[in-house]
Amino acid sequence: MYRIINRKKRLLTHIADAIGNQVFGMFRHSDMVTEIMPEFVKHILIIRTAYIGDVMMTMPMIKPLKRRFPEARISFLTSRAAAPLLNHHPDIDSILEFDPFWFYSVNPTGYLKFIRKLMHCRFDLIIEARGDIRDLLFLVFPMKARYKLSYAVGGGAFVLTHVVPHPHINHRVDYHLDIVKFLGGDTDRCHLDWGIYETPEEAHHVRKVFEENSISMPFWCAHPGSRLPLKRWSDDGYAAAFDRIITEIQQPLVLLGSAHETAEIQRIADRMKHRPHIIAGKIDLRAMSGIIRKASLFVCNDSAPMHIASALKTPTVAIFGPSKSDQTGPWNTASVVVEKPCACRNQCDEHTCTNTTYQYCMKTITVTDVVDAASALWKRTGIQKSNEWV
Repeated sequence: MYRIINRKKRLLTHIADAIGNQVFGMFRHSDMVTEIMPEFVKHILIIRTAYIGDVMMTMPMIKPLKRRFPEARISFLTSRAAAPLLNHHPDIDSILEFDPFWFYSVNPTGYLKFIRKLMHCRFDLIIEARGDIRDLLFLVFPMKARYKLSYAVGGGAFVLTHVVPHPHINHRVDYHLDIVKFLGGDTDRCHLDWGIYETPEEAHHVRKVFEENSISMPFWCAHPGSRLPLKRWSDDGYAAAFDRIITEIQQPLVLLGSAHETAEIQRIADRMKHRPHIIAGKIDLRAMSGIIRKASLFVCNDSAPMHIASALKTPTVAIFGPSKSDQTGPWNTASVVVEKPCACRNQCDEHTCTNTTYQYCMKTITVTDVVDAASALWKRTGIQKSNEWV
């Protein structure tokens, strides 16, 4: 069963699989490995390069994977943007950084140099956590390993020694944890270790950012951006909702975002009656995580910071349009998803809107919907983070 919505990509994947099965079938032997033996696994490579939010949803598999293979080294291959999330994780021995040209707008000439370097590494088990034919062909296939494992939902299973079954659509966190289950590991979905570890130096840096920007505690924060335009709610909607939430909870608002989102965030701030603190573009991903960790409330679109907030158990209001919240929604129980029924959502690839009303799924969400969700969550959680930096 393919998990590919885009018809053109699905057709191309089907053709590639048909060719690959014919070619690679000639080299398969009846005595191929059937069981992954822990005693043969001394070095594991996890591959998850796209995207930051998806990398976040991969991280809960690391701790149970280490329990299953306690003597193995674990390396994690991810994008340059996502790599900082993995810093200081006690179960990750090395972080490999690479931006694939099939996911990112980068010069493809660096691929051959990187793959030659990677081929000199010795791995016993390679786990491609996305289930994508491009990762499997360009990253997994060239490397030698006793075991190569992934899903078949995105094609390319012909390069694998083991295919993880995927009988039904589930949340992306469960999707990754099922890989560990397939390997014989135990997973506790109610007590996940997301692996975002903050050092004392990083906590001190976040405190300095607040002092330099005259931000008092307690506070709440928001991230109105998203990697994909279709996932973004309107500037006017955010401005009005932010003003009403500030009035209700009586705490200052801190607006977060990357450097390329600063113009969008400034437009929202210019429409507001209350003046927010804007630190978008002034901090890195680690500092952003530290700020979200201390916030009493977080409001956002479906985005990477949403998953960070979920991992840090910060009460979150997540606005969903084309995305499937049952698959990529916030994992944290202290969260509320704001979305409207939309018949085209299940067939949306989140890149191109096919509805007769452009971005109908987002335009039908009102300011009152968002404010009411924030108010209800605020009252339900009763969480107001400390006034002090500790």
